[in-house]
This record gives sequence, structure tokens and C-alpha cells, in this order.
Amino acid sequence: MTTETYTKYEKARIIGARALQLAYGAPPLVKVPEHMINPIDLAELEFEKGAIPITILK
Repeated sequence: MTTETYTKYEKARIIGARALQLAYGAPPLVKVPEHMINPIDLAELEFEKGAIPITILK
């Protein structure tokens, strides 16, 4: 992930796409806290840590 800032729409698209991948069984890219079971929450955590391998071309 680059140091760019994303618009709220780009961020939502990235998190949504990653949450869908996680819901279909993709392995998490960060250590998952025990209480976290929602794929959207996990995708947000991955986004915050910069671990999602998705880029936006402008």
C-alpha cells in the first residue's frame, strides 16, 4: 500500500472487496483477535495495518 490517501469511496471499495474475499475463505493477512468474527471488521483492521494487497490506479 502506498502512502496516498484514499477517498472514502476507494476505501469502502477496498474494504468491501477484501471482506468478500475473507467471507469466502481467504486467509487473513494479520493476526486475528479472538473476538473478531465479522469479515468487514477484519478487512478494516487489515486496511489500517496496510496489509491488503489491493491498489487503486488513477
